[in-house]
Amino acid sequence: MSSVNTSIRLFIVAVIAALVGAACAPDSASNASTGAGGEELSGSIAVSGSSTVEPVSVAVAEKFNAENPGVEISVDGPGTSDGFELFCNGETDISDASRAIKQEEIDACAANGIEVIELKVAIDGLSVITSTENDFAECLSFADLWALLGPEAEGFKTWSDANQLGEKYGAAGAPYPDQPLVVTAPGEESGTFGSFVEIVFEPFVEEEGLTKYEEEVAPRPDYQASANDNVIVEGVSGTSSSLGWVGYAFFKANEDKLKALEIDGGEGCVAPNPETIASFDYPISRPLFIYVNKQKLEENPATEAYVDFYLSDEGLASAEEVGYIPLDESATEETRGVWESLEVGTREGG
Repeated sequence: MSSVNTSIRLFIVAVIAALVGAACAPDSASNASTGAGGEELSGSIAVSGSSTVEPVSVAVAEKFNAENPGVEISVDGPGTSDGFELFCNGETDISDASRAIKQEEIDACAANGIEVIELKVAIDGLSVITSTENDFAECLSFADLWALLGPEAEGFKTWSDANQLGEKYGAAGAPYPDQPLVVTAPGEESGTFGSFVEIVFEPFVEEEGLTKYEEEVAPRPDYQASANDNVIVEGVSGTSSSLGWVGYAFFKANEDKLKALEIDGGEGCVAPNPETIASFDYPISRPLFIYVNKQKLEENPATEAYVDFYLSDEGLASAEEVGYIPLDESATEETRGVWESLEVGTREGG
């Protein structure tokens, strides 16, 4: 056989191989929007709950929709408690939460035949904030927070109104100046409200032996409450001697008009930043969650695909992109393990 014929045959073989390879190669653009059976994902996913976690779930939804345009995802943030009410009524697929689920919420879900899968997705440092114009407050202890924001502070209109109470409990920041005390903070439907009570007030009540508040404690009722973090940001930034609290991402997004105070949880003043929050050295650090209705996974393949994406490297990166602290490797693997096994129940709440 001549060398010319051999060359022609080799050329034909190469062309055929290239064509076969192109036909068999996966189309990443189309496969990204297809389910396990090769069909394009469609349907809708309802996510509701924490306004703190809402920006993370929105960011994940936008990335997911870029690959799965046939899936309609709604995300809103009425508050963790309100979100769990919707979730346990079967009205949503996923519940965002800035605190762990409570036993009564688990019971409400169970009464409607709903099994919950708890997935930790990020870490937050609950930030006690004031205006950047505030030049007198730098660090507050838990005793300060009780004197200014606790139930015994009801009716206080100035910081100095809390002087006697602060002195009583040995508050490090007392005496306080004679400046208006304008408080704007989350309402009771918010997980950020619940976390503040759980992390700051409940230990303080126990340590001080305040038996009157052992069964139930809440912040002073006479402040401007909102489930909308942006409303809180505007309220706090609008008064130079203001006080309030939000999730770390909302502080970071508004550093030009908010000042985050250092907090002394008993071991000295610590500022919220990625390092102190990740290590939990910042005393008001907390995990953030999403909760998945297990039954919805069987009814709606898009929900499973969305959570798969949420827990991918690209999905989890969304938490840091919007201002929260990413899980470390161990916590990430733990969360993924819970999801892979579809483990129901709670490790953190109840």
